Amino acid sequence: MNLLLSALGRLRLISILEGLSLLVLLGVAMPLKYLAGQPLAVRWVGLAHGVLFVSYVLLLVQNAIELRWSVRKVGLALLLSVLPFGAFYAERHLFQD
Repeated sequence: MNLLLSALGRLRLISILEGLSLLVLLGVAMPLKYLAGQPLAVRWVGLAHGVLFVSYVLLLVQNAIELRWSVRKVGLALLLSVLPFGAFYAERHLFQD
């Protein structure tokens, strides 16, 4: 619960959730759509992932402004957010106090 008390903590939490949603989208929902013919999974998981991704970007911008992060750090965080397992790396190595 302490993660929710600061903007950086919220970013770390959303980073983990966004990373998980990307893995579920790529590893579960997409195969269900293309191998089992069930597109509904992509619709719901994709929606959740989209909301989490937008939240991630907004929290990243908020933290970049408040903590005066470099453009390089913000760019790396954005790049990592679209790579599988990248959000977990960002949470562990970029988003520390």
